[in-house]
Amino acid sequence: MDYRFGDVEIIIEQGDITEIDVEAVVNAANSELYMESGVAGAIKRKGGVSIEKEAVEKGPIDVGSAIETSAGALKAKYVIHAAVMGIDRVTDGEKIESAIRATLNLAQDLGVKSIAIPALGTGVGGFPVMECAKIMFRVLKEHAASGGKTLEKVVFVPFGYEAYSEFVQRADKDLK
Repeated sequence: MDYRFGDVEIIIEQGDITEIDVEAVVNAANSELYMESGVAGAIKRKGGVSIEKEAVEKGPIDVGSAIETSAGALKAKYVIHAAVMGIDRVTDGEKIESAIRATLNLAQDLGVKSIAIPALGTGVGGFPVMECAKIMFRVLKEHAASGGKTLEKVVFVPFGYEAYSEFVQRADKDLK
């Protein structure tokens, strides 16, 4: 499904986030930046262990912050690691909001025009998908409205059909 907010094309897509043709792929990270399971594990398997090695060398980071690494063998140029939880694997709306805000600001600083973002905190962190979508859409709109000018395409890639459907339902309310 495709939407638009100002100059930003917003796409909600099913599939493998590591295969999306974008400049940056977002990793739903823990603050220690180890890439064990979920989106992190998929990125590590597809892009190579060098991504995790580079990330861990930059860590640990605060929950709610983000750092970038190279993307190894992925199509993307960067992986942006958004720390949505600590090593305890517990997250909440405030942590997700801070992490997505930090991610979008870092993408702007890097001059990224296109980015793929998973449903942060909804896998290992167990956060409700609909609430995640609501937070992420609101922060994206605030970012774009406050002068975030580099992003032209944002692809949300929630895992599984049910999560995809919930993102589309929320987008129909928040982005139309």
